[in-house]
Amino acid sequence: MAIESADGAAMADLLARLEKERQEAAALTWRGSFAEYYAMCRRTPGLADLSHARVFAMLQAAGSPHSPAEGDRRFPFFERDLFGLQHTLEQIYEYFASAARRLEVRKRILLLMGPVGGGKSTIVTLLKRGLEAYSRTETGALYGIEGCPMHEEPLHLLPVSVRHTLREQAGIHVEGDLCPVCRWRLEREWDGDPMRSRVERLLLSERERLGIGTFTPSDEKSQDISELVGSVDLSTVGQYGAESDPRAYRFDGEFNIANRGLMEFVEMLKCQDEFLYGLLTLSQEQVIKTSRFAMIHADLVVIAHTNESEYQAFVANPRNEALRDRMILVRVPYNLRVRDEVRIYQKLLADSGIGDVHLAPGSLEAAASFAVLTRLRESKKAGMSLMKKLRLYNGETVEGFGPEDVRELQKEGADVADRGEWAEGMAGISPRYIINRLSAVVARPNCTCLTPLETLRSLKEGLDQHTALDRAQREHYLNLIYEVRQDYDERVKTEVHRAFVYSFEEAARTLFDNYLDNALAAWNRTRLRDPITGEEVEPDERLMRAIEEQIGIAENAKRAFREEILIRISAMARRGERFDYRSHDRLREALEKKLFADLRNVVKLTTSSKTPDADQLKRVSEVCNRLVSDQGYCAHCAHDLVQYVGQLLAR
Repeated sequence: MAIESADGAAMADLLARLEKERQEAAALTWRGSFAEYYAMCRRTPGLADLSHARVFAMLQAAGSPHSPAEGDRRFPFFERDLFGLQHTLEQIYEYFASAARRLEVRKRILLLMGPVGGGKSTIVTLLKRGLEAYSRTETGALYGIEGCPMHEEPLHLLPVSVRHTLREQAGIHVEGDLCPVCRWRLEREWDGDPMRSRVERLLLSERERLGIGTFTPSDEKSQDISELVGSVDLSTVGQYGAESDPRAYRFDGEFNIANRGLMEFVEMLKCQDEFLYGLLTLSQEQVIKTSRFAMIHADLVVIAHTNESEYQAFVANPRNEALRDRMILVRVPYNLRVRDEVRIYQKLLADSGIGDVHLAPGSLEAAASFAVLTRLRESKKAGMSLMKKLRLYNGETVEGFGPEDVRELQKEGADVADRGEWAEGMAGISPRYIINRLSAVVARPNCTCLTPLETLRSLKEGLDQHTALDRAQREHYLNLIYEVRQDYDERVKTEVHRAFVYSFEEAARTLFDNYLDNALAAWNRTRLRDPITGEEVEPDERLMRAIEEQIGIAENAKRAFREEILIRISAMARRGERFDYRSHDRLREALEKKLFADLRNVVKLTTSSKTPDADQLKRVSEVCNRLVSDQGYCAHCAHDLVQYVGQLLAR
């Protein structure tokens, strides 16, 4: 009985949800007279906006781009799905902001160019899904002539003389002309009177082929231009008497059905020339040419995408000069920051069914580090390795380099494109490859935890299956995996050392206070009082040097280092801020390294012992518990990590 009751409740809930969906769909349905629509436009001139303005309004409705006090510029419409593409998104926003003002830029094809898996299709998909949702809102409502195959703007029914008056009196801009079907109906059905027409609300939908179109190149022998511009309906020619009768023509090409909205041109430069010719008039004159009809006005956003090799071949062909001049190129490179790359993997994995597999800390970071390293170019700057470059791009502190170096490196990595070479981010390993290799690990029987070492091992194994790599590239990528492994080893040694330090924060503060007291006394040339004997003693130079040497501070540089710290303390005090060991990155690093160095032998003995005693087992257990509670490890990967670090220290 209980089961039947639960099933009945579930069915009732489902029926209620379906009824709610039906009511919401009914509420979005509207049909009315031309006079009613005209009155609506007088009250809300934005109803008659052109397609570019509507896309920009949709972007703005999600929130205006803004720059937080710290961090990159944010683009609310894209920020939940795209990461690390700030420059690309900024160019897209600029394009639509200009096009929305009816500037000449709206008569250009927006061409996204970048490597596979870089996010080109995702950008277009988000815009298409966004338009679908926006057309279902009150502010995004869109209306067309009822029964029009191209969902024509109803104000196109007005003669040019009336349009001028409408623009002057109400600020409503009407651009374009009727499609052949609506022109025939205006003359034959409505006797030239727009008031006899009917208007309906349009809900943009790619699935319903209403306002959103997609064209994909296919076999040259089976694909023809009718897929873009429609074709004659031979079954009705006999009924209407001529192929030039608009009623005998199917206005169902992608250009036609995408009118008032957006069209995606997938891998545009793979198309035959005849398909590209139609873009010449569509982009500049905003008209479609079909056989037996005059030019047909079309108001749509055209977004195409391609890869770099095909684009370079296209540019090199002088026959393509006219079309090239009608394009706005936006590069969509791979992400070059580890933290953003990790967010990409987190998003992709969140949509998968691996919820029962634990992701050990550092697993995604290791994969992301490898991926980003493959996308970076060697720098000519002295002392700049790929790993240092990766850290600088990721916002980390690297000794001897600062923000100005990041800007120089970025410019250096981009300028090579002018020499015909690949720019940073335009080549390398794609996120798809990384996800494929992560999937290979978690799909193994009895896999309960994805660790960094398993991740790197899978990435290495997958290189033999990567068909796009030559021998030199494979060797280079193997070396990069080795670099990531070395970096991981250093990081986990630090992590385990920290877990071994009982009350690490307290120990670090104590060492920091001792260093600061001695540094201040040495600077002022005063003596300190021994806390046990009460006697006055000289500053402990051995303690200070033992700390400073951990980060390579030479004897002749110690005074400048100490002066820098004291100046920082004074400046923070004036602002009412408290200086602690975290306030100075290099001092914090030195203190941590000193603590870890003091504990190295203890850690080594405890973790590497093949027959640990009870005390050692207890300490290992405490460390594992601390890794689980503080660092996000599970019991399994925490134990493996401690054992692995023990092996590293025993070498």
